[in-house]
Amino acid sequence: MDWYPLRLTTPVKQHVFGGRAIPDRLARAGLPAGRIAETWEVSDVDGDGAHVREGPLAGTSLRELTEREPDGLVGRGRRVPRFPLLTKFIDAAGPLPVHLHADDEAARGQGEPNGKTEAWHILDAEPGATALVGVEPGVDRERLRLALLEQDFDAVMRRLPVRAGLTLYVPAGTLHSFGPGTLVYEIEQTSDLQEHAMRHRMEDGAALGDAQWHTNVDALLDQWKPDPRPEFVPGLRLPAGDGVVRVILCAGPYFALERWQVRAGARLDHAFTTALVLSNAGAPVSFTCGDRPQELDRAQTVLLPAALGRVRVHGPADVLVGYLPDLEHDIRRPLAGAGYGPVALSALGEGLS
Repeated sequence: MDWYPLRLTTPVKQHVFGGRAIPDRLARAGLPAGRIAETWEVSDVDGDGAHVREGPLAGTSLRELTEREPDGLVGRGRRVPRFPLLTKFIDAAGPLPVHLHADDEAARGQGEPNGKTEAWHILDAEPGATALVGVEPGVDRERLRLALLEQDFDAVMRRLPVRAGLTLYVPAGTLHSFGPGTLVYEIEQTSDLQEHAMRHRMEDGAALGDAQWHTNVDALLDQWKPDPRPEFVPGLRLPAGDGVVRVILCAGPYFALERWQVRAGARLDHAFTTALVLSNAGAPVSFTCGDRPQELDRAQTVLLPAALGRVRVHGPADVLVGYLPDLEHDIRRPLAGAGYGPVALSALGEGLS
């Protein structure tokens, strides 16, 4: 296979909580009129799977490539039923519904291969923006159920301040919401399983009948995990040379996310052994894979197959980089070498304590 950087089709979600921040603030081109809640940058979710847009593989689905060429695309020895990373830009112009996602065990009980742990990197937030993340200590199932039925979320949930540049790792089963006034880049397991506590549909705001709403709340409570109480973190900076800032924003067994900022005239060279998702958080950027110079426009994403092995990002650049980590090799060892201790590492996500 003659691999090359893959530009993918991007499902767009026009849910009721969306606004116009992705085209207006991020300057993303080519989006439809009206509210834009989410752009799914890399997706292998059933019914919303991406296809390659350009080059010899144009028209090929991400699912087909994952099944046919797992070593070259995902990484050597990685056999997965679907491409394992889902990434999105999300505009919470209004508040997202209070909801949670199934863990792997609960997902398999619903006939899905995996659940959905996720992380949010805050790109922009209005003054006073907050997120609801997890429940307060001592809240049990019955107290939570009563609060959800009363739609009194602050009675039981933790409300955290939100600032641009911070990241939150959200284990599956954690009750959560963010917005209004919050622009996010999200990375997660490939899944769209979720249970909502709201009295309306996320898609169009249409009211739910009492029977359906109560069924939804009960399903949510069955998958709820009371213990996770994650906190926003600024990430941990790694030495990367003059004019380069490399920050590990979050990490766990399912994904890691970094932010690379490269000054004009500088460059960052990076070797990789698993698929790399490169999303542009700033002005148009140049990068090179092998002998292929490339341009990445504002708020656009490219998927770099594992077989390419190395990328060079030319400054000026501000990019987000998602991948499947070897926690020891990619996270624990380099951060320990940079002087970070176990407490700092464990705050990034899971599997690092």
